[in-house]
Amino acid sequence: MKKKFFNAKLYRNPSASEIVVEDGKITEVGTNLAKCEKEIDLNGKLVLPPYVDSHLHLDYVYTGRNDGGKIKTGTLFEGITRWHDIKKTQTKEDARERALAAIREEVSQGVQFIRTHIDVTDPRLLGMKVMLELREELKDTVTIQIVSFPQEGMFAYKGGYELVEEALKMGADCVGGIPHFEWAREIGERSVHSSVELAMKYGKMIDVHCDETDDVMARFVELLNALTMTEGVGLRTAASHTCSFGSADDAYAYRMMGLFKANGMNFIACPTENAYLQGRQDTYPKRRGLTRVREFLREGINVCFGQDSINDPWYPLGNGNLMNILDNGIHLTQVASYEELETAFDLITYNGAKTMMLEDQYGLEKGKPANFIVLNESSAFEAIRKRAEVLASVRKGEFLFRRKETEYEIPLNL
Repeated sequence: MKKKFFNAKLYRNPSASEIVVEDGKITEVGTNLAKCEKEIDLNGKLVLPPYVDSHLHLDYVYTGRNDGGKIKTGTLFEGITRWHDIKKTQTKEDARERALAAIREEVSQGVQFIRTHIDVTDPRLLGMKVMLELREELKDTVTIQIVSFPQEGMFAYKGGYELVEEALKMGADCVGGIPHFEWAREIGERSVHSSVELAMKYGKMIDVHCDETDDVMARFVELLNALTMTEGVGLRTAASHTCSFGSADDAYAYRMMGLFKANGMNFIACPTENAYLQGRQDTYPKRRGLTRVREFLREGINVCFGQDSINDPWYPLGNGNLMNILDNGIHLTQVASYEELETAFDLITYNGAKTMMLEDQYGLEKGKPANFIVLNESSAFEAIRKRAEVLASVRKGEFLFRRKETEYEIPLNL
């Protein structure tokens, strides 16, 4: 059945107000298009491509209180220590139930694309097995990419390298790493080399937790960029976090940004979690903990935002609402001029899709799958200013959900 969604405000396309869908794909975008068998009035609301959560740990969700929830230092490294004990107690049923709940929470708020890092420093590879099953089961509702991620180190954890490789053979989409957690810089560099080598061997994408520390001497992102530039796979590569790059001196930073741009490597920032975790050893001034998002945008370097954690040993909060992530991110990175706000949604939509190499199946153009969301506002500026909720999510032309606008039982009399 051919259907038309009309009376809409399209993000990035102010001249169009209608989308025609047939067989799950967008066949026309414009204004005053021919009538269709079914027509759906969107009441002048803003239409965006779906939210993209480019960085999430679905095996950790809702485990924040499983060891009593006692946060002492609040650092990344304490979180890893807490997780080391928690993961030993999880069952397949528990891991599946928690991941499903988090996916449901994200999808109910407009997310249709998720990249999840799954810890493989577990001889059972339990989280990986669960996520491979869920990726297939839920593919008509949400697109999930899986990173083979050695949370306790590719080499610091005995057999970590072999477990990363085994997860790739099982079907993980990306190679991960955490070089700043390895026991020495030389070993961290070895892990970066190994991540790139494994990606080339198995034809996978790369997404490395890189320099998630305030230590300005952590510069593994430099090596990751050089190796992937040499191999010509920058577009397939993401550097997640890169917090230390936000503390680096400008001479180094601008030299590197030129190389990042030449390589085409992607960057993922996690505003809420890194603002919470970083700067813990600072007195004042206290660092924000984020990479150079504003400078990346100005230099044409692709950068996006991710949720990262939902109530886990690293971060007690989080709920899969990417509007909250965007709101925090643009404040912390000062990407909030009137001009910047017109395209700020790119940080949780198009830029994330580019990072995940989904551009052929993402967007509001003719020929793309009919995937989009409807926000309870009529412009990008007002939607961000008011943190507008998602009224509807459409997947291949069908509603995943649609909700009414808030109705007051007793309206404000002013």
